[in-house]
Amino acid sequence: MNNVYLSHNNIVSAYGFDSASAVDSIKNEVTGLTLVDDSKVLPNPFYSSLIHQENLESEFQKLDSKEAHTRLEQILLVSLADTLNKSGIELTERVGLIVSTTKGNIDVLDADSPFDENRAYLGELGKKIETFFGFKNEAIVLSNACVSGVLALAVAKRLIHQERYDHVFVVAGDLVSKFILTGFNSFQALSESPCRPYCKTRAGINIGEVGCSILVTKDKAYLVDESVQIIGEASCNDANHISGPSRTGEGLYRSIVSAMEQAKVDADAIDYISAHGTATMYNDEMEAIAFNRANLQKTPLNSLKGYFGHTLGASGLLETIIGMHSLHTNTLFASPGFQELGVSQPLNIITKTTPKESHIFLKTASGFGGCNTAAIFKKVNS
Repeated sequence: MNNVYLSHNNIVSAYGFDSASAVDSIKNEVTGLTLVDDSKVLPNPFYSSLIHQENLESEFQKLDSKEAHTRLEQILLVSLADTLNKSGIELTERVGLIVSTTKGNIDVLDADSPFDENRAYLGELGKKIETFFGFKNEAIVLSNACVSGVLALAVAKRLIHQERYDHVFVVAGDLVSKFILTGFNSFQALSESPCRPYCKTRAGINIGEVGCSILVTKDKAYLVDESVQIIGEASCNDANHISGPSRTGEGLYRSIVSAMEQAKVDADAIDYISAHGTATMYNDEMEAIAFNRANLQKTPLNSLKGYFGHTLGASGLLETIIGMHSLHTNTLFASPGFQELGVSQPLNIITKTTPKESHIFLKTASGFGGCNTAAIFKKVNS
């Protein structure tokens, strides 16, 4: 069975239009969260990381599009164009495309949108990306709440193992929109300050937006310095509640254990954890219980939500890309905002950016509907 690798990548975010911009800012512990005062989307000011619209339009114009595209489509196209160009891969029948998102073009349902409401269908989003670049295969649109980004990598790996494709491009993104913000606000989950995952003083979640893309391949000829191998992945749904995770961390725990069994590693082999860490009480507590059950309580752990906010269907891919660069540079990135542990079980939160020789990291994600996914990645270029 072929090894499967993650390679060329791009992040479009509040930091800029490439992965390096985001990674450099995180190394320096610079948050992308800012206070936004926009009564059109939320009555009260809120913290978020937003992609600069004028800069986005400038980058999108370079693609010389022949038709109008929604804001999310522009973000995804700009990101994927960069990854495609850097890879140099010809789009034959052996190349697949996965689009990861939770709400897609939800903003076209707004009364003032110039786009037809059919554009809100996720399949239409996939078709627009597929057609723009000339993919020979139909796009697979993966939308499974907040595990979507990590799950998309697992699906890409499986498609390559099944010999359906030699390469799969994964692109992920979600917008900060009125629909999403009011939804989380109805749960009383939005924080009025920058989020602080796992911290006793946390006050809730921030929502952010990014677009990101990556090449998943079996061919080592297409690897880059920060490439990693996917050595294990698993998903489990705890079916606890439509929006509340299992109080025992059962689904996440089983995902982690299954991923470690597939990877043939034990807890001691994991150098650090890139956790979900939304800064909500139930999520953070559930994760702490699951990590302890998996004997990972001493493993260095961070959440990147304090840099980007929660980027929904893009978060898993975004945080995996940051994890790749963390391994490559042998640097543990700080979990911003953390002051004092606010969960019932011990965790080893990374409080400041620290050098550490690292080879393997665990990425986890959990989401509404009880979904949980874990993936384990190993450095290729030591």
